[in-house]
Amino acid sequence: MDRGTAGSAHRGRLQVEVRTEGVSEVVTPAGELDHHTADVLSGPLDSALEQGRSRLVIDCSRLEFCDSTGLNVLLAARLKAEAAGGGVHLTGLRPVVARVLEITGAGAVFTVHSTLDEALPG
Repeated sequence: MDRGTAGSAHRGRLQVEVRTEGVSEVVTPAGELDHHTADVLSGPLDSALEQGRSRLVIDCSRLEFCDSTGLNVLLAARLKAEAAGGGVHLTGLRPVVARVLEITGAGAVFTVHSTLDEALPG
């Protein structure tokens, strides 16, 4: 598997790590994703897509909170990735984030995996 660290970003309550694993760009937000920190995640997602990395795996195992603005970042990335022939795969959902997806119905539009290993193609 190709493993290279692409970089990281942070602002206060949210840090984002990005790395390449094979054909996937693995993006790991840690902390709180809300209207104050949404661009900390949207920037790396947009950058990956601009570089032709359209299979995005978002590892949510360290994401402690997600509001509607954060959800919109995920939905926008999904639309852009699908337009480029890829998709967004979510993994490691904590109950608080899973609940946001459940009550909004957004969970139905994402491919959700229990673990990061499941989200990465073999």
